[in-house]
Amino acid sequence: MANKGYIIGIDAGTTGIRTFCFNDKGKVISSAYEEFKQYYPKPGWVEHDAEEIWSKTQKLIGKAIRSGKLNPKDAVTIGITNQRETSVVWDRKTGKPIYKAIVWQCRRTSDICKNLKEQSLEGTFRNKTGLVVDAYFSGTKIQWILDNVKGAREKAEKNELMFGTIDTWLLYKLTGHKEHKTDHTNASRTLLFNIQSKEWDDELCKILRVPKSILPETFNSKNLFGFTSMVKTLPDGIPISSLVGDQQGALFGQLCTEPGEAKNTYGTGCFFLFNVGEEFRISNQGLITTLALGPEGKTVYCLEGSVFIGGAVVQFLRDNLEFFHASKDSEKLVKSIKEKDDIVFVPAFAGLGAPHWDQEARGAIFGLSRDTSAAQITRAALKAIALQSYELAHAMEKETGKALKFLRVDGGATSNAWLMQFQADILGTKVIRPSNVDTTVLGAAYLAGLERGFFKSVEALKKLETKNTEFTPKMKDKERNEEIRKWNWAINRVKTNS
Repeated sequence: MANKGYIIGIDAGTTGIRTFCFNDKGKVISSAYEEFKQYYPKPGWVEHDAEEIWSKTQKLIGKAIRSGKLNPKDAVTIGITNQRETSVVWDRKTGKPIYKAIVWQCRRTSDICKNLKEQSLEGTFRNKTGLVVDAYFSGTKIQWILDNVKGAREKAEKNELMFGTIDTWLLYKLTGHKEHKTDHTNASRTLLFNIQSKEWDDELCKILRVPKSILPETFNSKNLFGFTSMVKTLPDGIPISSLVGDQQGALFGQLCTEPGEAKNTYGTGCFFLFNVGEEFRISNQGLITTLALGPEGKTVYCLEGSVFIGGAVVQFLRDNLEFFHASKDSEKLVKSIKEKDDIVFVPAFAGLGAPHWDQEARGAIFGLSRDTSAAQITRAALKAIALQSYELAHAMEKETGKALKFLRVDGGATSNAWLMQFQADILGTKVIRPSNVDTTVLGAAYLAGLERGFFKSVEALKKLETKNTEFTPKMKDKERNEEIRKWNWAINRVKTNS
């Protein structure tokens, strides 16, 4: 296998780093994974240590290569996918972050967003970026760092600072501090990038008081971004040929490159993307418009619905409430109960995303009684993941006027067969899970391989052997409607504008 070469895929997620080595059939040769620390300095605030993310990435690249018994020199290229809106600002001279990375889940800039809305600026942002004004996105996070870290704004005005999402940070480190670049999909999540002109927008930068000089250069996701330099676990000179936001990476990894094709990723959050091709459109159903990849990796548009807390609710039950030792145990626990109940869990720990966009909403559990068990609360939590995803699918259908024929799914939480069956039941349509659920990083590997000629074309990728598991709806309409009714009632109870 080493004679044919291999692709290194880096998946810098919200709770951990995964590195993969892929062969020329798109199959995983080897992989390595480690979680990293989450910081919660105040309620609603979430931070990461960017230096820890880099050190673990560097370590895990070596670990994946060793576990596959591969030669580092045979790496053909590197593809990077990442948690998107998480923001890092670092010193141009020292290469050191001036503050911890502010994570996409962090709500500290909610007041900044409220102020922008009060100034009637939301339409300006929406028409240029396709996004709603929300603390979810990067722009207000950058503003907060510049305003709250001593001397940061003065340094930024003097071109002494650099900003990047995690892809940009890892590229910078992998290339020995030589490259400061990002791709269109990550740039489209900043509230600063005009997704029609595909350029940083002067007006938006001025509104958020972010100097354009600190922003990275932008390119298509499939592009030669640079070469490795001074990486402990890799030789110099390996090309880095793709950067792509995790959800757009998953869309491409599922090869949903044509208009009308969609997927839902079940990770820390849930992210439903619907390819609309060359058409730029603003949603009337609480969805956002963003950039994705079409045939051969060309930048196109897609509609997206984002659920802030998906698989993270299982981690909450595991770590905070200690209901089970490992996340996978949640499925066995739920299968142990047969009786029905009226418990509804709304995990709005970081507010509500699409289609509600309620920054102030908070989580709640309804229907508790004296004999409520951990298994029942866990079942309600898994249902919440599927019901939030149902809301996104319903909004997509209303927006496009097209019924969902089936749903392609991926991400770690899809390994829970009970959850996937409930998802099919609540949607009333077939759910298709690929054998490799890590399609986020597979998309980055596909793009990098296409750029280097390691893969011939998207059509050739579609012919590669894959095995899917299909979940067919079994729930009766009456029961489905009752589940949705209870969910809608609970959502309206937690929304601040209800």
